[in-house]
Amino acid sequence: MPHLQFEINKKVSNNLKEKFAQSIRETFSEVMDTGTDHIAITTREYEKYNLTIGRANSTDAICLMNLDIREGRSLEKRRELALRYMAIVNELFRIDNKNQYITFTEHKGEDFHMIEKYLGAWESGEDPLA
Repeated sequence: MPHLQFEINKKVSNNLKEKFAQSIRETFSEVMDTGTDHIAITTREYEKYNLTIGRANSTDAICLMNLDIREGRSLEKRRELALRYMAIVNELFRIDNKNQYITFTEHKGEDFHMIEKYLGAWESGEDPLA
């Protein structure tokens, strides 16, 4: 169950958050070749000066992304996901690509638990809750 966390230092509408979550979920499913029912997304909004990146101006909009995923995806897949997420954040939240930062943390499938079961190792084209 990936937990995809997005922290931004601006306020956005609930409608935009819904559109954002849908885009993030669909993109993860497509790039990482998995279903969508197990994808968890967190969007946190902070005040302007509560997030910084050294290369950004203090008044810039910032997005920090922490992506907890199951191990097994290639660097190429992770890089594709990162670039596509940066494009979504840029388009929907209007945050400059240079003011975005992504960290991937990989876990064994058994580290992800839902009421039905814990997840197994990732397999291409899977439905992890089946």
